[in-house]
Amino acid sequence: MKQLLTGDEAIARGAYEAGVRHAAAYPGTPSTEILENIAKYDEIYSEWAPNEKVAMESAIGASMAGARSMASMKHVGVNVAADPLMTFAYMGVNGGAVIVTADEPGMFSSQNEQDNRNYAKMGKFPMLEPADSQDCLDMVKAAYEMSEKYNVIFMVRMVTRVCHSKSLVEVGERADVPVKEWHPDPMKYVALPAHSRVLRVQIEDRTKKLEEASENSPFNFAAYTDKTLDGEKVGVIASGVSYYYAQEVFGENASYLKLGFTNPMPKNLITEFCSKMDKVYIVEEDDPYIEEYCQRLGFTVHGKDTFPPYGEMTPDVLRKSLTGSTLPEVEYDHSLVNQRPPSLCAGCPHRGLFYRLGKRKDIMISGDIGCYTLAAGAPYNAMNSTVCMGASISVGHGAQQVFNRAGIKRKVVTVLGDSTFFHTGVESLINTVYNNSNTINIILDNRITGMTGHQQNPGTGFTVKMEPAHMINIEELVKAIGIKHVKVIDPNDLKAVDEALDAFMDLEEPSVIITRWPCVLKKFSQADLDEFENLFATRDIVDADKCIGCKKCQQTGCPALNYNAETKKITINRADCVGCDVCMQVCPTGAIIKEGEVK
Repeated sequence: MKQLLTGDEAIARGAYEAGVRHAAAYPGTPSTEILENIAKYDEIYSEWAPNEKVAMESAIGASMAGARSMASMKHVGVNVAADPLMTFAYMGVNGGAVIVTADEPGMFSSQNEQDNRNYAKMGKFPMLEPADSQDCLDMVKAAYEMSEKYNVIFMVRMVTRVCHSKSLVEVGERADVPVKEWHPDPMKYVALPAHSRVLRVQIEDRTKKLEEASENSPFNFAAYTDKTLDGEKVGVIASGVSYYYAQEVFGENASYLKLGFTNPMPKNLITEFCSKMDKVYIVEEDDPYIEEYCQRLGFTVHGKDTFPPYGEMTPDVLRKSLTGSTLPEVEYDHSLVNQRPPSLCAGCPHRGLFYRLGKRKDIMISGDIGCYTLAAGAPYNAMNSTVCMGASISVGHGAQQVFNRAGIKRKVVTVLGDSTFFHTGVESLINTVYNNSNTINIILDNRITGMTGHQQNPGTGFTVKMEPAHMINIEELVKAIGIKHVKVIDPNDLKAVDEALDAFMDLEEPSVIITRWPCVLKKFSQADLDEFENLFATRDIVDADKCIGCKKCQQTGCPALNYNAETKKITINRADCVGCDVCMQVCPTGAIIKEGEVK
């Protein structure tokens, strides 16, 4: 039976058909939908972990116990998971184990563009690269078979276009793979140096066997043609979705070597292919991973000397690199489009906070990863740094120490979301307390993992399968860490925001402000409705007679507010407004009132 699936959906289906019993992940675009779809299968235990390291370790434990397991994450998440991953690659598996990395050429929703194929090379574990959704399903199933055969974790390297594009997939039935018996084996699973030195030697023998598997893998194949390009036999070596991009550009006049099993590389297959060509192009996204391997074999190939060293290798990019021409661009009349930068949603509980933070000139704001990173831009201009998940508190601590010791009177305010706090912010706050810093640390508790599409986390009260779970109380947690000064506020209340900041500005020890209000787009639980009274009950409207068109309300960044150039008045889009009242508190003339209120 055929189904139209995205790559992420096909990965999930592959896990199901492969008999996977345990899956863990931390949400991150473009990998999020993998676990969301795995969770739909009752046969697979699924969990959102607080971070990628914990997800990897959960999958490792499941493998040790004898079950086939999977950990999935975006590319920067592998940085977090790398510690256990690198050691597990030495140990080997009991039940088959797969880690899925979703790389982001082009950085659509990521802070860097790293090529995680280098992890497989560095960690000496095998890797597969799907080109489409059928590859995703087939490679996942094959990965589990080979994981157990060769006693090693497999990496499946995805990229954004494969994750999110759809293609037809032939689906099958679930394999009934029993849980393997567990036997204590300290030499294998206790990573003492003496044990690891023995395992390190064994890796070389395993690599030789995997090299043979790569040579004979159906995921690596050559397609030759007798045709030429400009009188030369041209060959193209490509991996992943770049294979289809290359076919679209080079057409039927080139020969192709599609590589899907890319660590170890198929040395003999590559040698044979390159030896038959007059000119060889390497089409791959991000690093010259394949290119450098071919060069080590002694072949002159054209890769990053022809194509860009960064970004997606789309047909248009390849065409421009080869000929200087591109496909005709569609012309748009931009005058018909309401140009507006990315913004926080109408009713977003973060807007009031950042509106007030942006007004303060005596602070440095250390930010983090989430929807709220948009506060770095206009109209807030209320974020001075963003590095990685959980870094806001640590970076802020480091900066505050410099200011304090240099005698500079500047307070550092750190800001991160609830899910990010659980991810790696907890450890950063421990560091702040332990080293006696005096930063103000703001945790944005909107009761959901917002940026990646509303996934559950330890503070929401539900698991990935929407089963009730213990809800971690952030206030109690930070007090347990050692924070003595804690305030919980409604961020829509601008006076409360100012009072909380003012109360902590002169402290010589760390403090925490928890802004607690649910994400406006969240599907509210009964707990939300019980805790938050009058949850967006009444919309706001503008009394046109009182509006002076000063636009101060628009400084709050709410997309529901519109300025009419003809009337020189503000209007509120009723379909967008949720009645958070932030604009009402900013209006100097009292022109913004509640809907239904007598003028």
